[in-house]
Amino acid sequence: MQGGSSGIGYGLKYQARCISDVKADTDYTSFLTGTLSLKEENEVHLLRLTSGGSELICEGLFSHPNEIWDLSSCPFDQRIFSTVFSTGESFGAAIWQIPELYGQLNSPQLERVASLDAHVGKINCVLWWPSGRCDKLISMDEQNIFLWSLDSSNKSAEVISKDSAGMLHSLSGGAWDPHDVNAVAATGESSVQFWDLRTMKKVNSIERAHVRGVDYNPKREHILITAEDESGIHVWDLRKAKTPVQELPGHTHWTWAVKCNPEYDGLILTCYVLAWKAERMI
Repeated sequence: MQGGSSGIGYGLKYQARCISDVKADTDYTSFLTGTLSLKEENEVHLLRLTSGGSELICEGLFSHPNEIWDLSSCPFDQRIFSTVFSTGESFGAAIWQIPELYGQLNSPQLERVASLDAHVGKINCVLWWPSGRCDKLISMDEQNIFLWSLDSSNKSAEVISKDSAGMLHSLSGGAWDPHDVNAVAATGESSVQFWDLRTMKKVNSIERAHVRGVDYNPKREHILITAEDESGIHVWDLRKAKTPVQELPGHTHWTWAVKCNPEYDGLILTCYVLAWKAERMI
């Protein structure tokens, strides 16, 4: 983390590619991050920002059996989170629980709540409904969307329904509408697809090439933000989604991800590629 002339840092033993805020932690600013090591046992780190905001400290360190490609915290239980992982030859997804007395244990182990094992292709992400308690989960691979029923007390997850995006679309990720538990947006190579979870059918789409990321505005209904390869950030009103209502300039190269701030309307975080031209290579 960086701000101004100073920054806050935390070092990991292995490379990592995902981090998630712990939404259900109302007492602290907390994060979960997972490592991506091919040869070593991977780790999940529970981090907390000190009350003075000057330091990130590790509150818990847990072993994870595989490379972690996606991690997302449960919005209503701070001890539960999901991971998408790779075994080197295949992908899997699971729901995990941090042990209750992890701070008092010598080597605390994550408890596997459920495995999301209905996929046969590469799994891209697991989505939680961001607006509170919900016993449903969404998982996506390159061709399919699955809706799951999660029972954490009985440590089980069952597929409620699924559908295919079709051979012409390769799904890469998505976002669950915080204002409507039955609506989800999925990103593909050439479009953003909107699905009704009650029927598990596609109900609309925005035809845009190379959309890499998407997020709903949690403060305003019908507002969606997209991150795109060639044209940066666009703001959409889904009631009239033929053209964007706003374009945010400033990205000269590929934009990979976008997130809306959950507290401040209009504050958007983006991740993009910065290309440099080296006049002289030494």
